[in-house]
Amino acid sequence: MSMPDNASLFPGKHFISTVLSALETKTAMSSALVRQYLMRAAMAGVIIGVMYTVNFAVVAAFQEVDDSLYQVGKIVGALFFGWALVFIYYSKSELLTSNMMIVSIGLYHRRTSVVKGLRILGLCFLGNILGGLLVAALLRFSTLTSGAAGDLMVSATDHKVAYLTEGVTGWTDLLIRAVLCNFMINLAMLLVYNGLIKDDLTRCLVMVVAVFVFAFTGLEHSVANTVLFLVVGLQGGLDVGLAAGNVGIALLGNLVGGGLLIGLYYAYLNDDSHYPAESTTST
Repeated sequence: MSMPDNASLFPGKHFISTVLSALETKTAMSSALVRQYLMRAAMAGVIIGVMYTVNFAVVAAFQEVDDSLYQVGKIVGALFFGWALVFIYYSKSELLTSNMMIVSIGLYHRRTSVVKGLRILGLCFLGNILGGLLVAALLRFSTLTSGAAGDLMVSATDHKVAYLTEGVTGWTDLLIRAVLCNFMINLAMLLVYNGLIKDDLTRCLVMVVAVFVFAFTGLEHSVANTVLFLVVGLQGGLDVGLAAGNVGIALLGNLVGGGLLIGLYYAYLNDDSHYPAESTTST
């Protein structure tokens, strides 16, 4: 009986090769083109900052019409926010959470080292923060968050830091929400990178739905949380210690969700070194 070919046994090989190719670019940029790499990461922070603000503005608009429309506003706002990932992907910006998956796959295949991987992630997060800080500074000197939208952002911040005051139960809840958040984000990127989706519209829909799931259900995204804390913090009233604790746990959960449950999981699943050397076998 003939053994199935590699394409049947390892259908994600295209995904892995695409990711490893992207890793080479990120490694080169984070080593020789640090300024440009930071700028690409900063743009992702700017996009998240602007689109997250839009999310809260949309929710506030529905709520101002009638309080009973709050949940409808959350749905519409989350759909708008979902386009943030689309803009990041097509503008070739650098987002920490998707890079967690890419670095993890690179480590599995020994195409990068721990030091180089941490450099990619560290510079990316720094750039994301700088971009978010720029948006926060611009909003500080505008009236865009002076009304109901700003109140919702403060309320969201209070809810996020409250996880840290609830003890182990709150920390666990936050961690699980962060794991599921980046699982969804990188599941979308897997579908975008695997070569099976041929048209841009479907790619966009995949990314929008993934972000919608995390935004509407209240999952925890380390970069989005950081940007939100920067916006609220520059306008006063933020417990920096609790905010830092939230981001720290969210980073860990995002790493598990994107790096372990997607990155390492699919790297192993599509590793053809486990394939028996014999191409055929007798029965």
